[in-house]
Amino acid sequence: MAIVFEKTKMLTDKPFHYCPGCTHGIIHRLVAESIEELGMADKAIGVAPVGCAVFAYDYFNCDMQEAAHGRAPAVATGIKRVRPDSLVFTYQGDGDLASIGSAEIVHAAARGEKITTIFVNNAIYGMTGGQMAPTTLVNQVTTTSPYGRTPDLNGNPIRIAEMLATLDGPAYIARVSVHNAAAIRNAKKSIKKAFEMQVNKKGFALVEVLSTCPTNWGLSPVEALNWLQENMIPHYPLGIYKEVQE
Repeated sequence: MAIVFEKTKMLTDKPFHYCPGCTHGIIHRLVAESIEELGMADKAIGVAPVGCAVFAYDYFNCDMQEAAHGRAPAVATGIKRVRPDSLVFTYQGDGDLASIGSAEIVHAAARGEKITTIFVNNAIYGMTGGQMAPTTLVNQVTTTSPYGRTPDLNGNPIRIAEMLATLDGPAYIARVSVHNAAAIRNAKKSIKKAFEMQVNKKGFALVEVLSTCPTNWGLSPVEALNWLQENMIPHYPLGIYKEVQE
C-alpha cells in the first residue's frame, strides 16, 4: 500500500506533555517538518528554553542544548559561530524571550546572527502559574494582574515582531498563528522560510507564533482558539514584517 502521509522523522516518539488544547505540539510539528523538508535534519541543532517548552529536547529528533532562562539566543550564537554549517534554532516562549531574554534577542537580531528563532506568544507565563507576561493584553486577567493589565501600572504589551523589524540585522521577521487550519498552513510557510534564510546565509530570522494557553486562560481548548482570534490577532496583526529578498 502506498504511503500518503507519515509522521516526520524530526520528531521522536515520546508523547507530548503539554496541556490539552495547547498548541505547542502543532508548532513543534511545523518546525520539525520544515527542517526535514529542507534536508537539514542531520545538521539541525536546537536550543531549548526555560518555560513550557523546556522539554523540547525530548521531542525534536536532533542535537539539543539547554540554555539558562532567556539566554537561548546567546547559546545559539555560540553554537552557530563554532559550527557555521549547522542549522541552529531556538524555540522560546514569551516569558523566556520577551522578558528575561529581551536583551539577548534584541542584540542577536541587531548583529544579524545567522540563527532562526521560533517565538511562541501565548500572552501569559504558562509553566509557572499564569502570571502576566510582557505580551499580556490590556485588561487581560492573570494571577499577577487579577483585575486585568492596566497600562498605567503595568505598561503596554510588547510587540516583538514590530520591534525587531526596525533593526538592520534581521533578514526575516514574521508573525503567524495556529488557531485554524488555514493559519497553520500559513505558519508552516513562514517557519520554513525562516529556516531557508539561515540555509542561504541571509541572516537572523524570527517567526512569532500566536498560541493558546487554555489552562491558564481558564478556557476550553475551543474557547481558547476563539479567544486568540478575537483578542490577540487585533493587537498582534499577522504578516511579514521584514524580508530580505534572496
